[in-house]
Order: sequence, then structure tokens, then C-alpha cells
Amino acid sequence: MSVPLSIDPVLFSDETIDPETRAFNEEMIAVQAEADDMWLKTPAQIRQARLDGGGPFPIEAAEASAENKLVEFGNRPSVKVRIFKPKLGTSRGTYLHLHGGGWALGTADGQDERLQDIADNCLLNCVSVDYRLAPEHPYPCGPDDCETAALWLLQGEHDLNTETLTIGGESAGAHLSVVTMLRLRNALGKCPFHGANLTAGVYDLGQSPSAKNWGQLKLILNTRDMQMFATGYLQNGENIRDEDVSPFFASLEDMPPALFSVGTKDLLLDDSLLMASRWHAQNGNADLHVTPGGCHVFQSFRHLKIAMDSNARIDAFLNSVGPART
Repeated sequence: MSVPLSIDPVLFSDETIDPETRAFNEEMIAVQAEADDMWLKTPAQIRQARLDGGGPFPIEAAEASAENKLVEFGNRPSVKVRIFKPKLGTSRGTYLHLHGGGWALGTADGQDERLQDIADNCLLNCVSVDYRLAPEHPYPCGPDDCETAALWLLQGEHDLNTETLTIGGESAGAHLSVVTMLRLRNALGKCPFHGANLTAGVYDLGQSPSAKNWGQLKLILNTRDMQMFATGYLQNGENIRDEDVSPFFASLEDMPPALFSVGTKDLLLDDSLLMASRWHAQNGNADLHVTPGGCHVFQSFRHLKIAMDSNARIDAFLNSVGPART
């Protein structure tokens, strides 16, 4: 019998928010209130501004040992990936990482420090995917590229250990991780991943209650931002409840152990609460960790204590999963 998935209501009280977290959120809200409206810029301008340090997330230092590679599978378009390997010790497997950014922003080299930490702390090769971005490349381009990278890992020619195969990402990257797992499960008859690290994911593109009711307050994201990202991603009248679009509506049978991480001050809070509950109901293997006061993908602000704690928990989860031993 699996351990019940529990949600402690105390975590959602503002009184439980650490002073450092509270101060950080107030500062972030003030900074973003003074910032230009990013939706008045072109996608290229928004991306360049973020590369120049104008976005909400910190810029991570480039990892000199990381390798960029073009990978192919079958007759699909080639996909660029960025590969990180443990600096000490032998790899025991591979972590397929899908970055966030509303399907429109972000790059495979935007989280080098964190991915090298995972490689070193978990003895996993990390393969980060530079999938095509909307609105220039709308659905299904992004998930197609993620599927290609996964199939390359599973059946392609490379020297990466895949005995333990894990997947994960943040925000839109968590969404793409679940879509990739569903696609492979449906195609292969079994999900090939041994664990999923799902951080602040969006699983219902029609907007969960917390996203729909968040409003205009800008703490990394607001309701309008999510609407605009979804509009850029879906441009051809897709069914919002199609499982390949909104995986919340999919059957989640045969999904691997998953860690869902989210903060209480994240407009996508309900996406994680509801998806983790469905995942656990069907598989009995979901772990949900809710951080009081955590904003959207607070794990990226690595100086915060809540980020250190959450990232350590993610590392422990990735270290705990792998193929069944007989």
C-alpha cells in the first residue's frame, strides 16, 4: 500500500512564510511593477533583454565543460542539446532536462550551474534540450523536439549511460516533461523513465483556478502572462483538453515516481496540487512539496534558503530513483 499524499493547510498561511522569503517577494513585486510591459516587445527583444539580465531570473555562469551537440532520430529534424557530465565519479544514468519559459523563452544553456550541480551531486549526465520556441514555432514543434531528444537517448547512438533515466523541468519545462512521458508511454507501451522532477509546472493550458484567479499582481508571472504564453504556443485551434496540450486531462497510468515542487505564492500552485493528486491516485508514487511563500520557480534564486532546501530535496529525489533491482 502506498503512502497517502497529504497537504498540510498550515503551509498556506502567510504566517508560515520565512522573513527572507517575504522580503524577497516584496522586492520582486516592486521591481517588476516598474519594469516595461514585455508584451509590447517582439519575442526576439524579450529574449535579448533576458540574456542581458533584464528578466526576473538571475543569469547563471556558463559551464566550460558542457558540450553542445546536434542529435537526430529517424527522419525527424535535428535538435540541439547541451550535455553535462559528472566531474568526479562515474555516471549512473541520465537526466533529460527541459527548460522553462512559457514555451517561448529560455535556452538549454540558461541553467548551467544548476545542471552541473545535479550532474555532480546525483552522478547523472544532464541533457538539456534547446527545443524550438513559440510563437515562431508553435505547437507541436516544442514537444516534438523534446520527444526526439528522448528517443535519441533511448535508442540512438551515444555514449551516455541510460540505466537510470530521469526527466524534468520547470514551469513549461515540467509541462513538456509530462507530455514527453505520455507520448513515449503511448508509443512504446510503457513509460521508460524511472523518475520525474516536476517543478512549478503548468498542466492545464485553459488555466487552473489559481492561475485564472491570480490577477494582475506581477510576482514573476500573472494571469495575463499565462494567457499570452498559451496564445503564442497554440495557434491552430487545438483542443485545450487534448492530453498532448493539457496533460492534466490524460490518463496517468504507468507513470514513474514524481516529485512535484511548488511555492504557495506561485500562480500555478493549483496545477501542482491537482496534478500530484491525480498522479498519486493512479500510481501511488507522487511526492508533493509545498514551500510557504515560494514564488514561481523560486529554486532559480539559489541564494534563498528555500531554494537551497528545495534543490537539495530535488537532488535527493533524483538519487533515490532508478531501475528496480532483482
